[in-house]
Amino acid sequence: MTQRAARRRTRSGGGAARRAERTAKRIGTVPAITREIPDFELLNEEALQIIEHNAETILEEIGVVFSENPAALERWRQAGADVRGERVHIPRGLARKLCATAPGHFTQAARNPANSVEIGGRGLVLAPVYGPPFVRDVSGGRRYATMADFENFVRLGQMSKWLHHSGGTVCEPTDVAVNKRHLDMLFAHMTLSDKPYMGSVTEPSRAADSVAMSKILFGEDFVDQNTVMVSLININSPLTFDATMIGALEIYAAANQACIVSPFIVGGAMAPVSVAGTLAQVLAEVLAGVAYSQLVRPGAPIIMGTFVTSIDMNSGAPTFGTPEASQITYGAGQLARRLGLPYRSSGGFTGSKLPDAQAGYESANSLNMGLLAGVNFMLHACGWLEGGLVASFEKFVMDADQLGALHKMAAGVAMDDDAQAMAAIREVGPGGHYLGCAHTQAHFKDAFWRSDLLDYKPFETWEEAGAPDTMALASARVAQLLGDYEPPAIDPAVREALKAFVAQKKASMPDSFS
Repeated sequence: MTQRAARRRTRSGGGAARRAERTAKRIGTVPAITREIPDFELLNEEALQIIEHNAETILEEIGVVFSENPAALERWRQAGADVRGERVHIPRGLARKLCATAPGHFTQAARNPANSVEIGGRGLVLAPVYGPPFVRDVSGGRRYATMADFENFVRLGQMSKWLHHSGGTVCEPTDVAVNKRHLDMLFAHMTLSDKPYMGSVTEPSRAADSVAMSKILFGEDFVDQNTVMVSLININSPLTFDATMIGALEIYAAANQACIVSPFIVGGAMAPVSVAGTLAQVLAEVLAGVAYSQLVRPGAPIIMGTFVTSIDMNSGAPTFGTPEASQITYGAGQLARRLGLPYRSSGGFTGSKLPDAQAGYESANSLNMGLLAGVNFMLHACGWLEGGLVASFEKFVMDADQLGALHKMAAGVAMDDDAQAMAAIREVGPGGHYLGCAHTQAHFKDAFWRSDLLDYKPFETWEEAGAPDTMALASARVAQLLGDYEPPAIDPAVREALKAFVAQKKASMPDSFS
């Protein structure tokens, strides 16, 4: 090194150290949110009692269908329900009584114990988008998802510090046979991430495979005694439980693994156009599903869910971030708390085709709604685009960055002596500034939430850097995170056992793409 270069390196040492700190790899996950702020209570006591009464009326007079499942019908008959064909009429109060054995909170274990999460109470666990058949990024545009895409989303989830959960079907890898892709997806979650994950629900045997693979990963005794999976059981609203979903619920409940019992509501199509009517139907469906899980195994962990969107009456397309969806989400949160159940809802919802201004507005509305509604498990927290048809790489990192703001908001306002900052106010006095005072110097690194993505540079600096818009910044962020990704350590014997299980199961059946 020349003397001139050495002098230049010495002079820039402080800046180099700061740049090194900014660019250092950080893979740690921030703990799940604990709310220190109140929930938003939209409905008064009279309204809540009316909705609860109407839900019981729906269960008793109209009933719910458990299709193609004689065992379910017999369980209900033994419990005291009036079973007529496949329709189950549940006497007033019976479903609520059965729901009483469901736990108000539970721990989902991760293979890295530091990443285990508590679901329920004042907590909020954030999980990524679930289910899109398409993906989008700036280089490839909109296309069918592949297994390579799926694996990259799992890597991004592992690298996203504000995201607590690896999720489930982050996208649908259409290049793998339908009857086999759940094996590859679970293997990816188990080996590329050490955060909690979700099981398969697309067929009861795939739920059984999920339990079997989890026993390889964690050990049979551990899975028998602990909850290591949360899985999504959607109700075919209105008032119908199909054999596929209820069969998967039976597998998971019997194994003491958690399920989200979640109506899939598009207001005006799958539920009434009114908020009160929709809430009554949602509660009736949840009561029936949660109660049934407790018939399978009393004490099985369960989450009350609701997925809510309105409909555009001109086009029939779902709409997101709307006031009516917020009202239903707030009201359902109150009903969940009255039942004493953990609550799943909300996410980074948008109907936009691109991660644009519409996506930003709608997703911000939906995310903040979930925080204030008391949601405990937020699926679709990042990456959702085009009404759930698309998982977007750029939006994944945009949303994941904004989840940090939820953490900050949920922490509430500190009121200790240091936070009151009276010493700083005395030090600065009239007409001064706070940039150099002792209090600011002590707290400038952590006083404000800081985005890892958005641009706050002066115009000239931004322009010299190529005037990147948010999409360009997000694309660069995706590349950076994937470039920095390092797979979490896993016992080689466990990895090989999982790999052998997947290979054996795939070899045991022909490919099916239907």
